[in-house]
Amino acid sequence: MSTDAALTVDPEFPNLRPEVVAAWRAADEHDCVEVVDGELVALPRPRATHATSAIDLASSLHLPFRRGQGGPGGWIILPEPELRLGARPDVVVPDLAGWRRERMPELPDVAHFTLAPDWVCEVLSPSTEAYDRGRKLRVYRREGITHVWFVDPAERILEVFRLTGDLYALVDTWSDGDRVRAEPFDAIELDLAQLWAR
Repeated sequence: MSTDAALTVDPEFPNLRPEVVAAWRAADEHDCVEVVDGELVALPRPRATHATSAIDLASSLHLPFRRGQGGPGGWIILPEPELRLGARPDVVVPDLAGWRRERMPELPDVAHFTLAPDWVCEVLSPSTEAYDRGRKLRVYRREGITHVWFVDPAERILEVFRLTGDLYALVDTWSDGDRVRAEPFDAIELDLAQLWAR
């Protein structure tokens, strides 16, 4: 199948319309923009509670899974990595993402990643929840990302999903001050109260 010549103007984004590429490139580095289904998606900046929950979760996972201190190691975990996934590509930025070392032995010094992670976490905000659970989740499913976590700071909930066949299945939901072992990081216990502390 050949691609439309008008869509292959930019070799970095071979199947995006030129106006979408131009708008994405014109966005300020502080703007939250993604490209999904060939369309530019402008997102509001995260609120402080959103950012704090993401940082606290990353901190809880970093030493045991990235460094192997108090846990098994074996992961590369990054905050807000830019992912360019698929042929178009879709350009998405999860709040957190992790790759098993078997798939990414070393952290490449790149501005974006084309290798889909094994795990992503989205911290939900009222203004982006439908997008995160809808269009963005479909990108993750298409790319075979095995685990997706949704953290909701307002409701104090963690939801864990596992890709089973072509669909995500809910593994479990925890809330408030639960102490949990949540896959794929079930080698350690997480204290959810730390995610909501302000």
